[in-house]
Amino acid sequence: MKIDTVAQNIDMLSLSAHKFHGPKGIGVLYAKRGILPEIVIHGGAQERGRRAGTENVASVMGMAAALTEACENMEQNAARVTALREKLIDGLSRIPYAELNGDRKNRLPGNVNFCFEGIEGESLLLLLDDKGICASSGSACTSGSLDPSHVLLAIGRPHEVAHGSLRLSLSEETTEAEIDEMITSVTDVVTYLRNMSPFWRDLTTGKRPHVFAE
Repeated sequence: MKIDTVAQNIDMLSLSAHKFHGPKGIGVLYAKRGILPEIVIHGGAQERGRRAGTENVASVMGMAAALTEACENMEQNAARVTALREKLIDGLSRIPYAELNGDRKNRLPGNVNFCFEGIEGESLLLLLDDKGICASSGSACTSGSLDPSHVLLAIGRPHEVAHGSLRLSLSEETTEAEIDEMITSVTDVVTYLRNMSPFWRDLTTGKRPHVFAE
């Protein structure tokens, strides 16, 4: 997505190179003129005195090359990834008692985030990983905490539903065949976990009310 620090009145902005296929472990910190971040690494004049230590020049150059390529192909990449995102959302929306988190259109091209009733996030991720699908959730295996995503709680998702969240990230290298595989795998895993869940049994028998409409 396009970023204009002046038009968007951005004071500070951080970028991670691996998010646009650059090297891991390198990034950018933009600070608006007049805004001086607190210095936490002292001892040298590198980075205009803001961060001591020898610069990782090779990674900086790799990041610059990746950023240049990303910007040159931004519009076509965004259009392609958005189409893949819509296909994935359509497929996952067919799972009963599943809801997309966030607005359908006002979201990043490669971001898909769902909640599934009767599902525990950590189990979902482990079984998807076994199928070769890397994903993220608000569960213990990604955050080091048993609490679900505070963002999902803030937008009104109940604790037990937010704990079953799934985030899938797409890029211009993602293929339609991979989208089809994701839809099939997530559907199969959700069905498998629900079939062995006492909580889901309570929902289907009416002992507990559903949060989402089917």
